[in-house]
Amino acid sequence: MAASALLAVVAWRLAAGLGSGASVIPATSTEEKALAAATHFLDTYMDQNGRVVRRDQGGSTVSEGQAYAMLLAAAIGDRDAFDRAWSWTRANLHRSDGLLSSLWENGHVVDPNPASDADLDAAHALLIAAQRFDDDGYRSDGLRIAAAILGSETAEVDGKPVLTAGTWARAAPPTINPSYFDPRAYALLGAMSGDPRWDQLESSSRELLDGLAARSPLPPDWASARTTGPVAIPAPSDPAAGVRYGFDAVRVPVRWAAACTPENRAIAAREWSFLGPQEAAGNLAGEYSLDGQPLSPASPAALVGAAGAARADGHTSVSDALLDRAESADAATPTYYGAAWVALGRVMLNTDWLGPC
Repeated sequence: MAASALLAVVAWRLAAGLGSGASVIPATSTEEKALAAATHFLDTYMDQNGRVVRRDQGGSTVSEGQAYAMLLAAAIGDRDAFDRAWSWTRANLHRSDGLLSSLWENGHVVDPNPASDADLDAAHALLIAAQRFDDDGYRSDGLRIAAAILGSETAEVDGKPVLTAGTWARAAPPTINPSYFDPRAYALLGAMSGDPRWDQLESSSRELLDGLAARSPLPPDWASARTTGPVAIPAPSDPAAGVRYGFDAVRVPVRWAAACTPENRAIAAREWSFLGPQEAAGNLAGEYSLDGQPLSPASPAALVGAAGAARADGHTSVSDALLDRAESADAATPTYYGAAWVALGRVMLNTDWLGPC
């Protein structure tokens, strides 16, 4: 991002105030890095029309990427970028039930099935934007998606609602992706909708992660939410790859390190019991089997995940160093996913731009 553009965004935020006051104005090195990373992602991967393009993956677009852009634009107070991202999403991915089709390429939707992480992130972003930009339309849009998630992307297990991976994943035993769980999103959606089921989802998500942790300190990419307890499973789209802590699961410690309560941050902190010694020995990998065997070299997203675990366990300087390493790794080999999680990691772990606790 050009220095003049960075200064312009900072000046806009200062003039606007952004609701929660001066605490969201970039004033420290970590906040400046967060602003630069967010703007880098938006400038590099979002076209002028608001479509987020996976330039390293054939030019396709996923609902996840649109939601990431919306979260980042709301976080840095860039209403123009937010409007463009949401307008494209609503025009091209919005389903009649309020959820978002997951995959678009070559001018049309190729997979209409929704993914609950994208739906949750989009609803979260819309409600943040409603507050940030004082826009009731965003509030209505966000609450509509939130209601659709509760109605079509949850299932009951032992009398409690559980966030499933999508509409397709509700059949017993429900299929879950632990990296889709987000306690900060649950809290805001619950507060703005008044629906107690969001509190119940936070509780069930924590219990599912606790159940999985009884078998491994690392959460799996995918699991089955059975009445006897959660069980790690391979990715439904690639069973041959086996069970792993992979490119999905690295998001768990970031989302839970950003939580507001100690019991939720503890979900992320316990991962440091494994990742910390790996980092200290210089052996941090990108993916692991659940018994701790490295499966791939460290990636930007995995470094951000480790940064979340380190921060939750109180190792702030280590966390910041890992974020810097992640950004350098993505600069060396740029990817849509790496840039997204460098930006999201910096925003979630080092700022209160997605709302104070």
